[in-house]
Formats: sequence, structure tokens, C-alpha cells
Amino acid sequence: MVRFLLFSKVLKSIYFVSLNSKHLVMKSRILIIAAFSLILMGAFSSCKSKKKVTAKSEIGDIIEELPCEDKGKSDKNFFRASAMSTSADLSLAKEKALLLAKQRLVTLINSNTKSVTDRYVNEREIGDAAEFEQKFENMTREVADETINNIVVTCEKASVTEEGKYHGFVAIEVHRDDVLNGIDRRISNDDKLQLDYDKQKFQEIFEEEMEQMAEERGY
Repeated sequence: MVRFLLFSKVLKSIYFVSLNSKHLVMKSRILIIAAFSLILMGAFSSCKSKKKVTAKSEIGDIIEELPCEDKGKSDKNFFRASAMSTSADLSLAKEKALLLAKQRLVTLINSNTKSVTDRYVNEREIGDAAEFEQKFENMTREVADETINNIVVTCEKASVTEEGKYHGFVAIEVHRDDVLNGIDRRISNDDKLQLDYDKQKFQEIFEEEMEQMAEERGY
């Protein structure tokens, strides 16, 4: 609006000047062209500004950390996981979030114990290494599933949207000793695994892997 007012004043000035002197006709034309250029530049800038706003609204607000996410980070002593879920029912949103967190925790435990088993087999002389490794991995997966019964919910929150949908947030943890104790119990019932099982060596590798996991997560 301001640019259009300026343009109007420029035109009035040009008209007044043209009445008094024909010598300034060329200058008036230059002023007209300059005024039009100013308006076009302003319109173009306005369009660009609107496009930026549109792009920003399409991306949405960036959330650096979700609720309970900070409580779901593992360290050298605890396996942890967090999750969120959405539902039209609050209870269902919480249940789904807890189920998803449990699944993530089991995956994390399985991944860690597999790394421990691989190192253990490679650092020891075992008769049938392939058979031992396969049997051991199957056993640790069962332990991971059982360990879920010992989880502790460290964080639980919920939110509701304008549309009436609920978000459930949860974080859970289990102590590393629950996993190690579960492995010991399983091995004590398997004579074949006991033959190639060095508890002290396995625990040493297990702790090293836990510390490495903690370092990778900045702890």
C-alpha cells in the first residue's frame, strides 16, 4: 500500500513538472519506469515470502525430543526402549505404545546378546562352534522374551489432539543382570551348553558390549 501511495505522488509530481517545462519530459518517463519497477519488485518479494510460509507450514514444527524419549536410552547397566502410539481411545493408545516398546526392547537385547555370542565363539576354542552358536542364540532369544516380564515402566504420558485422538508415550527398562541371570538358568539346564560355557568369560564380554553400547549413545 505504501508503494502505491509513493507511486501516486510520483505521478502528480511528474504532471506538475511537465506543465512547467517540456525539458523534463524524458526525466518523467524515467521516473515512471523506476516507479513501476519498484512496484514489481515488491510484488515479487511478497510472492516469495508467501511461498516460504507455505513450505514451512507443510513441513510442520520440528520436535527435537518426544515425551519419554530421554527415559528410553540404554546405558551400561540397563536395556531401555521408548515408543509412542495413536488411537481414538486413550487406553488403547497406551497399550499399543507399551507393546511397541516391549518389541523394541526384545530386539535390542537380542542384538546385544548376538554380538556377545559371536565374540565368545571367536575367542574360545569350541568343538562344534556353529552348533553351539545356533543353540546359544536360540536360548538367548527365549531369555529375552522371558525378561520382558521383569520390565519397569519409567515414563508414561499422554496427549490429545484437536481432532480428539490420543497419543500414548512410554519408556521401559530392564537391568542387565536380569538377562545374565536368565542365561545362567537356561545353561544350567543344558548339559551340552555347559561343556563350552565359561561364565566369567561370557560375562566379561557381555559387560564390554554394554559399555560399548553406552558409549555409542553418548553415556
